[in-house]
Amino acid sequence: MLLKVRKFLVRLFLPVLLACLWQFIAVSMGKPMILPRLDAVAEVLAHPTTKILITGSLLDNTIISLTRVMLGFFLAAGISIPLGLAMGYFPAINRFFNSSVETLRPIPPLAWVPLILAWFGIKGLADIIPPLAANPIFAGIQFSTVLIIFIGAVFPILLNTIQGVKNIPVEYLESARTLGARNFSILLKVIIPASLPLIVTGLRIGLGIGWMCLVAAEMMPGSSSGLGYLIWYAYELLRADIIVAGMAVIGMIGLVMDRGFRIIEKKMHWSNKL
Repeated sequence: MLLKVRKFLVRLFLPVLLACLWQFIAVSMGKPMILPRLDAVAEVLAHPTTKILITGSLLDNTIISLTRVMLGFFLAAGISIPLGLAMGYFPAINRFFNSSVETLRPIPPLAWVPLILAWFGIKGLADIIPPLAANPIFAGIQFSTVLIIFIGAVFPILLNTIQGVKNIPVEYLESARTLGARNFSILLKVIIPASLPLIVTGLRIGLGIGWMCLVAAEMMPGSSSGLGYLIWYAYELLRADIIVAGMAVIGMIGLVMDRGFRIIEKKMHWSNKL
């Protein structure tokens, strides 16, 4: 017990030291438009349901951002995992897609912004899928924002899925075939279970990158909500306390997401760690 407390205090030491240093410099400067005091930031964080500026509350913008990220992430996972399983197992499919994947993968997601805006403009999801117009959360989400997050998440999930399949020992597949298993049975009973550790690692990395792309995606023309838009609008009004509060929420949610995937890995007794 004493050892756990000591480890916790060691982990807490640097963040507390940096927070004290930040507060000291902020008070000494006396310029909240440049470096806000942490008590001002804490005041924003302590009232997440209070409307700030004209963009709604901190909680409202957080929910919208999370919805956007989850849409892009699940879309990426839904395409990447089946394609990755096929590319990892069938050499012909891998040869067909590999060159395109390796060419597109190094392109930063934000480099696609001008093209995506030219192709889709500022259309919302409700314009593409009319039934979503009845839901106020989905009604304000741009398709281009979801697409940027999708591009950020798709390649880590795809590549880790392919590698997960390729890492399966040949003996597993040969044993399954010897016992009479066919392709579909091999997929369900051998390939997917054996490649799950790397698939989950890919999901964790993909979600992290998608979450990082969120802020830039929400700063695109036509956006009027979300944490990224809130940060940018606060910058225009010189509200550094709101900027830092938004950054803190992004960081905390990102940490929770990553820890969640790590807990899943540990629960399943997987040892692959980054």
